[in-house]
Amino acid sequence: MDKDPLILLIDDEPQILRALKTILSAGHFQVISATNGEQGIALAASQSPDVIILDLSLPDMDGIQVCEQIREWSTVPIIVLSVRDSEKDKVAALDKGADDYLTKPFSIDELMARIRVALRHSAQSIGNKETVITAGALSIDLARHIATLNGEELKLTATEFKLLSYLAAHADRVLTHQAILTHVWGFEESDHIEYLRVFMGQLRKKIENDPDNPQVLITDPGVGYRFKTGN
Repeated sequence: MDKDPLILLIDDEPQILRALKTILSAGHFQVISATNGEQGIALAASQSPDVIILDLSLPDMDGIQVCEQIREWSTVPIIVLSVRDSEKDKVAALDKGADDYLTKPFSIDELMARIRVALRHSAQSIGNKETVITAGALSIDLARHIATLNGEELKLTATEFKLLSYLAAHADRVLTHQAILTHVWGFEESDHIEYLRVFMGQLRKKIENDPDNPQVLITDPGVGYRFKTGN
């Protein structure tokens, strides 16, 4: 029988740790915890958790530094759980390697959904890399460079497909404006957010049932975009 996934909590608030341990244990997760960044990094290295849930406000170092250090040697999914809700903090955490970002107070159902997504992506990265990604009636074949909607091939420009495939390859993760612009247009264009807005608008017209109320290409205001496949 497969063992329950191991979650590492890095947070210095005792009440948050107690609540999360209770919730996660009830959801059939193993849980270990650290109350500062140094201890958290050590546990991440020695225990090889399946997911890390990280607070940004730690007593010995900023959580973004913890994320950056862990990313030097590990691809373990990191979900930031913080009271900081500014766009600057979200962008900084995601740029330093966090996979997801939730603000406190948070929904238990949403947290559990984000953990499931993180585990699913982690399993895919260990096995064969997924080359066909679906979201409802939309299918993107990364290897063949083809996107279809309801079985019909979409007419996408090279740039549109590059943008869509980059988002799809990182499905259910928020990608920052700068990360997307650098990948699609190059570093010299990484500040030109207007390019991104125009092309996202074009893509939504081609793949969304209601471009003004997108269900696949989701905006995280001031931060970036997420390709949503579902919970």
